[in-house]
Amino acid sequence: MALYGERGYEETTVAEIAERAGLTKRTFFRYFTDKREVLFWGSELLEQQMVAAIEAAPASASALGMIGAALDAAAVRFEEVREFAGPRHRIIAASPELRERELIKAASLAAAMARALRARRFGDTAAVLAAHTGTTVMHVAFEQWVDDPNQTAFQQIARDALAQLREIASTG
Repeated sequence: MALYGERGYEETTVAEIAERAGLTKRTFFRYFTDKREVLFWGSELLEQQMVAAIEAAPASASALGMIGAALDAAAVRFEEVREFAGPRHRIIAASPELRERELIKAASLAAAMARALRARRFGDTAAVLAAHTGTTVMHVAFEQWVDDPNQTAFQQIARDALAQLREIASTG
């Protein structure tokens, strides 16, 4: 992260990352497939936690209620990495390659949440709509959260965004 911040993503090499971390290039590749994955490490864990929250939600919960539970799970993870979230976000925003990778990760997350929602009784359209809505709310809330001078908790920002979405949707 420090190297990307100092030199920029494109100008930073795997050899430089490995050297800064006190590793060999070979050891680096045991942990990461490429230098992009340094920034996306933990996305599988986030996906697992959000899917687990959908699976654990009460049977009576609506699809958006289950998405709310998934966003609450994301909040726990995001707060754990808050100090890196802003710099990471800015590094990704500055690189078309990284923005594309982030979209791929978001699509994977949406697909996983849609599968979990289908397993919970929701039809395909409802599951896909809710899952993509969840990733959109997460993205909007995340951008507000990393730039929030008041350091408001991600959970609060995400809940507010989901509430605003519900209000918009209810006004036909």
